Amino acid sequence: MGKHYTQYNGKEKFFLSTGICLLLLASFVFGRLSVSKKNNSFSQRTLTAVPVPTAPSELAAEISTSASVSGTFRVTRVIDGDTIEIEGGEHVRYIGIDAPETVDPRKEVQCFGIEASKKNKEFVEGKTVRLEKDITDRDKYGRLLRYVWVDSPSAGSEQALFVNLELVKQGFATSDSYPPDIKYQKEFLEAEKEAREVKRGLWEACVASITPTVQVQEPSKSQCNIKGNISASGEKIYHLPECGSYAKTQIDEKRGERWFCSEEEALEAGWRKALNCP
Repeated sequence: MGKHYTQYNGKEKFFLSTGICLLLLASFVFGRLSVSKKNNSFSQRTLTAVPVPTAPSELAAEISTSASVSGTFRVTRVIDGDTIEIEGGEHVRYIGIDAPETVDPRKEVQCFGIEASKKNKEFVEGKTVRLEKDITDRDKYGRLLRYVWVDSPSAGSEQALFVNLELVKQGFATSDSYPPDIKYQKEFLEAEKEAREVKRGLWEACVASITPTVQVQEPSKSQCNIKGNISASGEKIYHLPECGSYAKTQIDEKRGERWFCSEEEALEAGWRKALNCP
């Protein structure tokens, strides 16, 4: 009986030792897996926290957006008599005037176009200008619509040079305003009249090819800047200046489209508010 008991006790010790070894091995493996999981989790959190650098295209977009705000910018290139390029690559079309064409591929170089372009270069090329916005931000070609001022004119005057007006006054452009961007329209018309009467610039060289502006193009009431547009399906929709499609919406009064002075007036006339308005 004693010998049998001693053999049984040895087997029991063997199985006990084997079990302990297996438990230690399982604990080691489980511990390694836990450490690995924590390291991966830490790595993921670290990667998530690292800021992504701004890509060049995103930076260009930021520059473009900043250029859309009225302010002071350097002129990098003069495109023609009424269009410039500013730092950041934005093109700026002068509001309220029209200079003879020189760069439109659909048209021949117009009378006095070269002279107008040179005069514009004299005024602004390489200089810092101040851009002033009216109502409409951009035209249908995506160009900024602005009044342009040179704060340090070469002429030595203490006052800033209003480039749009000066081009008309000296006979390098004509008045060409469209509602609702008519803040300085009366000044442009008076300058055109003066240049025409004394035969300055294009009024002497191109008198047979241009027609003077004879009346103010403005809404029937002041500050009537709500656009009453008629869609292709005949639906009457009005656009406020802050609406998404305001800049590209054109008003053709011959089609029955019109300007409104208030939303109440538009609603009473049967127009509804555009869906992309805030």
